[in-house]
Amino acid sequence: MKFKVSILTLSACLLGSSLIAQEKLTSYVDPFIGTGGHGHTYPGATVPFSLVQLSPDNGRSGWDWVSGYHDSDSLIAGFSHMHLSGTGIGDWLDISVMPLRKPIATNQVATQVKFSHANEKASPGFYQVALDNGIRASLTATARVGFHRYEFPQGTQEPTLRLDLDAAYNWDKATDTEIRQLNDSTLIGYRYSKGWASVQRIYFALRTNKAITKLLLNGAPTAAALPSINAKGKGVNAQLIFAPATELYFKVALSTSDELQALAALQEIPDWNFERVKAEADSQWEAELQKIKIQSADIRTKRIFYSALYHTALSPNLFSNADGSYKNAQGKNLTMANQGQRYTLFSLWDTYRALNPLFTLTQRDRYADILNSLLAFYDENGLLPVWDLSTAETNTMTGYHAIPVLADAVLKDWPGLDAERAYKAMLASATQAVRGVPAYMKYGYVPQDIHGGSVTMTLEYAFDDYCISLVAKKLGKMEDYAVFSKRAKGYIHQFDPKTGFMRAKTTKGDFIEPFDPFYSEHDFDKSQYIEGNAWQHSFYVPHDVRGLAKLFPQKDGLEKKLDELFVAPSIIKGENTSPDMSGFIGQYAHGNEPSHQIAYMYSYLGKAYKTQEKVRFIVDSMYHDRPDGYAGNEDAGQMSAWAVWSMIGMYPVAPAGGEYVFGSPTVTEATIQVGPQKKFTIKAENNSKENIYIQSIRLNGQAYSKTFIRHEDLLKGGELIFKMGAKPNKKFGKDKATWPSSMEN
Repeated sequence: MKFKVSILTLSACLLGSSLIAQEKLTSYVDPFIGTGGHGHTYPGATVPFSLVQLSPDNGRSGWDWVSGYHDSDSLIAGFSHMHLSGTGIGDWLDISVMPLRKPIATNQVATQVKFSHANEKASPGFYQVALDNGIRASLTATARVGFHRYEFPQGTQEPTLRLDLDAAYNWDKATDTEIRQLNDSTLIGYRYSKGWASVQRIYFALRTNKAITKLLLNGAPTAAALPSINAKGKGVNAQLIFAPATELYFKVALSTSDELQALAALQEIPDWNFERVKAEADSQWEAELQKIKIQSADIRTKRIFYSALYHTALSPNLFSNADGSYKNAQGKNLTMANQGQRYTLFSLWDTYRALNPLFTLTQRDRYADILNSLLAFYDENGLLPVWDLSTAETNTMTGYHAIPVLADAVLKDWPGLDAERAYKAMLASATQAVRGVPAYMKYGYVPQDIHGGSVTMTLEYAFDDYCISLVAKKLGKMEDYAVFSKRAKGYIHQFDPKTGFMRAKTTKGDFIEPFDPFYSEHDFDKSQYIEGNAWQHSFYVPHDVRGLAKLFPQKDGLEKKLDELFVAPSIIKGENTSPDMSGFIGQYAHGNEPSHQIAYMYSYLGKAYKTQEKVRFIVDSMYHDRPDGYAGNEDAGQMSAWAVWSMIGMYPVAPAGGEYVFGSPTVTEATIQVGPQKKFTIKAENNSKENIYIQSIRLNGQAYSKTFIRHEDLLKGGELIFKMGAKPNKKFGKDKATWPSSMEN
């Protein structure tokens, strides 16, 4: 009997091991996380960093519909092929299609159909919804092709697909469109539009699995013979009508160059096997998620983590054809060098903080192309991008934050990046004649009577200049190193020792009065702080935390100010406050990026246990596995990247050069694939909701006293073990030798 029990026990253990080995990480991803609240994500089908994001649109404008979809809605107007993930301003939503049970009489009729979330599901690379009119839509995708399957109710006599190139919401507006029929199953055309990006051009090729029996262009039947059947104008549409059928398939391929490239891209899906394409999309996402494997007894934690990791791999997006060719915003046909790919959608004010440093761990094969896309933008425009969309400069937000992205890569010796070329581009942006830079160079700060958002601009320029100084030093350009090291101290000009806040100044050097740290102004020209107030922005000196601390006249002034931040009243004053301020803990606002490094600053002051306490609280209270699971805009991966870093136990506070400051790991174990045959494992022994404090650390079996770890140590592979406990170990991180770097060492 004992032998039998042993065999059963062994069998159970083997089965358990097999199940662990076969654990499917995509099963933990919920694409609906972020589609509610102000997350601004979309739930549709896409593959990592692709040109196509095939997702439903509710058919309305508004801040919470900038991705085309919001969880509060109950209507679907169409399924379009390009979407922004988590941003604050709406654009794209190009090439919209909608299945209909019969053709509509005029192109003015709305196509919105009711649906229920109970009849909707999504997973990485797949979206499905059963509409209330009986049509079931299933969507999947490759990098440049959206694949549709529509199931119609029995008895549908004229199943119809409506292609609407005039569909536009929020800022987007079609300027020139064309639809042309090549044969009984293929349409080609283009949509030119303007909006947040001043120039957008997208070309498409649409192919159906059944012959089109009738084609209505702009609501009228075509009479001309092929191939001259076409409609051209500001916003044209077509209705594709088929013989009675219960199921239709079609593919839409995109190109930024021309229709011929779109036709060529159709070959990404050479057949009509929907389930195969869906499975391949899932496999791509599985490979992406396997780059960081976590262990946790809490399935909710796994859903939050892997949904966040999924969101970090949605953008930037492909902009080039398979051969690297593309047409840029100036209308020039170009090709990336060395068979590289061009990317767009660089929300740099957000992503330089945590997403781009994460890419140096998770995107070894793709990151050189992403970095060289920034340099291609410089070649085409003379400056590095601020916010690149469709290779056009939207000029949104402050700073020149392509600089820390490139600097981080240069300092990490990133293969495929020309350091000298990158440095030349950095210097151009740091000495540009616009965006308040001349005033910043003249005064050492941006005066408010010259440029709005002056405090934010000064603080961000100072950090960016610090990044340039590090690269200058690495490249042996010591005169530049001295210049930019001085500029990196520009934050000092904004500090008011009487209040402990960073404050706006005039050209005469006087602080602007009256002053209220709770006051917010969303108009960038009038504001002193971009999308925030003095509370959130006064701590933005990530490169020189101890230099900031020395400015306070009282002992431990910065630490006390941080303590005050987290307990201050969560109020905002002003008649035009920023909607981006959200996720409040006191005046800490996790729903927007200016707060993201703040909790980690205690570790620079010898109080690492306070960082641990705050970080764990933020993770637990600001991330959830539901549609409103993000505290604010997901912001093209930054909100998720913060969670990925913090849940495994560290964060790039000064995101250039590769120091990752320890927090409080949420997961019990995380294994990062740091090389083809190399892994770095982080374990949290005795971890629980109560045991949030680090008691001690071991690195590869040896005691480790530092409160941070360097990038190069991760790349060596190995094992980092946190021993956790319920009470703070105030001795850990108290010794100055254990603190993260600061200019003021």
